[in-house]
Amino acid sequence: MVLRFLCRTIWTLPGFAAMGLSLAWALGAHALAGPAASITIRVENLSAAGGILRLGLYDRAHYPDDNSRPVAFADVKVTGTEMVINLHGIAPGAYAIETFQDLNANGEMDMNWLGFPEEPFGFSRDVRPHLRKPSFNQVAFTLAPGENMQVIHMQTSVSIL
Repeated sequence: MVLRFLCRTIWTLPGFAAMGLSLAWALGAHALAGPAASITIRVENLSAAGGILRLGLYDRAHYPDDNSRPVAFADVKVTGTEMVINLHGIAPGAYAIETFQDLNANGEMDMNWLGFPEEPFGFSRDVRPHLRKPSFNQVAFTLAPGENMQVIHMQTSVSIL
């Protein structure tokens, strides 16, 4: 059985609109609950080939499968080998980041015939996958109220050991 371990979600404009409404509702409800968190994510080792950096922030309940929706996301044109993404207005808690560089801008992570990524990818805590997508516990970090920081080094291969 071929193991596919990265989210293959196709990001569409209707999905963005629904996400925006959901995020606006969540942020409005959160404003009454207490201080929000922000996170700065520095992504390093991007390919000079360009494309779009697609990044999602997930809680445990929404950690990616084929139908997952991130709590917050960013899709930005790659302009160098390092980029900085800022996400604001997020409820504090445990989260995971999954990102990939969509080199051909087709909206999905391209895989080879074995199910391994053909485009650069990365996870929070710089976890290297071993034949499958890492678990939430392996990539989770705590987002505290106020400013937070994560550094992700993009990877281009999967460890088999």
